[in-house]
Amino acid sequence: MADTVRALSAANLSPLFAYLYDEFWYPFFKLHLLHGALLGGRYCLLPDFWILNVDPTKGEAGWRPHRDKGRRALFDDGSPKSVTTWIPLSAATPLNSCLYIVPAQHDPTYATADEAEMKFGYQSIRALPANPGDFFIWNQAVFHWGGRTSPHAAESRVSMAFQFQRADVPPFNSFPIDPLRVPPFEARVKLIAQQLYRYRHMYELDPKLAQMASEPYAELTASPAVAGAGEFTARFAGRAPGDPSSWGKVGRNEPCPCGSGKKYKQCHGSLA
Repeated sequence: MADTVRALSAANLSPLFAYLYDEFWYPFFKLHLLHGALLGGRYCLLPDFWILNVDPTKGEAGWRPHRDKGRRALFDDGSPKSVTTWIPLSAATPLNSCLYIVPAQHDPTYATADEAEMKFGYQSIRALPANPGDFFIWNQAVFHWGGRTSPHAAESRVSMAFQFQRADVPPFNSFPIDPLRVPPFEARVKLIAQQLYRYRHMYELDPKLAQMASEPYAELTASPAVAGAGEFTARFAGRAPGDPSSWGKVGRNEPCPCGSGKKYKQCHGSLA
């Protein structure tokens, strides 16, 4: 998977186009039971996602310090309405831009009206080195960023991330996605265009590509149904992993709603 992302970069294409392949969605499906436990049982994918190939030969860095959604993504008791899941596809080290975070207990402006300010001590910063296939999940008020690469790094850092939200709160984005179903190909193209255009302030984007992305972005914004908006509420919200009677119709090649990570035809579908 890391080689696929690097091949896209070598062809001067955004690594985001890797989400055209089914394989880049399945690692998130494998974490279904964990996401459900963190997000009240029923949840959706938000159309907020990214893939990075941070190249040390170009002196690149990960995203700048930020909070994904800030304190609006927390309930009053501090529990999350939404989370970000980050998966490295290569080794992530301090030399090739591993993640850095500020733990909430050491962040004076965490979940406050002053959250845009950085008032933490530098000694509170934590590096998060990782191996391929590890995963990190954080609530969206946590302050984090990717470091700048070193010319001494052995390889680029390749990683992917997706945001997830509880189903029982108003969505942060207009078109939530079924968390156990890969969207149709055309919808994936439009979702990728949306991401390229929406996050152009965070990462350098070729002006011609930005112009191309603006057209499907406008279409998607005007017609959310093309991305499966509403399908989550209608088809998945009632699914309980332990109750097959609540699943409704499940495609044979979809991930099994039980959370096993297997395709339905290889799991509960084989018993049907």
